Amino acid sequence: MLYHLLYPLSDTFSALNVFRYITFRSIYALLTALAIALIMGPMVIRWLKAKNIGEKIRSDGPKSHQSKKGTPTMGGILIIISLMVPTLLWADFLNGYVLIAMMTVVLFSIIGFYDDYMKLTGRGSGMSGWTKLGLQAGAGLMVAGAVYMVQGGATEITSVHIPFFKNLHPDLGVFYLPFAALVIVASANAVNLTDGLDGLAIGPIFIAFLVYMVFCYTEGHAGFAKYLNIPHIGELSELTVFCAAVVGASLGFVWFNFYPAMVFMGNVGSQALGGALGAVAVMAKQEVVLALVGGIFVVETLSVIIQVVSYKSTGKRVFKMAPLHHHFEQLGWPEPQVIVRFWVVAIVFAMISLSTLKLR
Repeated sequence: MLYHLLYPLSDTFSALNVFRYITFRSIYALLTALAIALIMGPMVIRWLKAKNIGEKIRSDGPKSHQSKKGTPTMGGILIIISLMVPTLLWADFLNGYVLIAMMTVVLFSIIGFYDDYMKLTGRGSGMSGWTKLGLQAGAGLMVAGAVYMVQGGATEITSVHIPFFKNLHPDLGVFYLPFAALVIVASANAVNLTDGLDGLAIGPIFIAFLVYMVFCYTEGHAGFAKYLNIPHIGELSELTVFCAAVVGASLGFVWFNFYPAMVFMGNVGSQALGGALGAVAVMAKQEVVLALVGGIFVVETLSVIIQVVSYKSTGKRVFKMAPLHHHFEQLGWPEPQVIVRFWVVAIVFAMISLSTLKLR
C-alpha cells in the first residue's frame, strides 16, 4: 500500500525513491511485523484467556507437559495479523507471487482454525486425518495451479532444480502440479508435527524464511541469478518483502512463545506458516532444497513415520516417544535444552542450504 501510494510521488519528493528498493521495504516489513506482534501480543493473550481458549494436553504425552494445560492456544492468529499487515503495507500487493503467498496463509489458516475449533469444542481430537488431508490437498492444488498461471512462460515451469547438480533439472510435465501440491501439504504437516515444545517450531520457521529471503532476492535479480546459475524470475524478488514480514512476525511471537510459553500457535499458526513455506519454495523453484532448509521439520516427520512403521510391523518402538523432540525429553534433556539445540541444528541446515547457491 505504501509502495503504491508513495513511490509514484518520488518524482516530486526524491526521498520517496527509497520505496523503490526491495531491501528497504523488506527491512521495514520485518520491523513493522515485529512491532505489531510485540504490541498486540498481550492483548491477544488476554483475549484468548477470556474466551477460555486453552491447550488440551494428551494423557499419553510426556508427564512434564501436564503443567501446560490451559495455556492459551491459537496464538497463530497473532502471527497471521503481524505478517499480513506489513505485507500489505510494504510489498507490491498486486504482485502475483505476493498474492499467492497471502492466499496460501489464508487457506491453510482456515483449515488449521477449524481443526483447532473441533478440538477446543470437545469434538474428538479435531478433524479426522483424511478430512484434513483432503482439505490440505485441495488448498495445495489451488496454490500450485495459481503459481503455474502466474509464472506463465517466464521460467521452466514444470522443471525441478536439484541442489548440488548444475545441469540436473528433470521436467515433471503433467506431474508437476501434484508434486508442487505435495510439497506444500508436506510442509504444512511437518511444521505442525514439530510444534510440540515451547518455541520449537517458530525458531526453524524464521530461520527457513531468512533463507528464502535470500533465494527470492537473488532469483529476482538478473545479475545475481546469472552469476549463481539459478532460475531468474523477475517478479519473484517482491516475495522477499513477504518473507521478511514472516521473519518479523515469528520473532515477535517467540517473545511470548519461548519457554515457559505464554501462548501456543495452535494449528491455525503452524499450518499457515508451513503451507506458506512450501508455497514460497515452489514459487522460488527451490522445492527440493526445502528438505534441507526445513531439515528439522523433515527429521521430526521421519521420526513419526519410522516409529509408526516399526511398531506396526515389529511391535517395537525405535524412539522412546515420537516426534523426535519427545524422545530427547524422555532421555532427560530439559525442554529449553532440546529447543535451543534443535535451533542450532536448524541454523546448520540453513547454512548448507545457502551453500547450494554456489555449489552447482
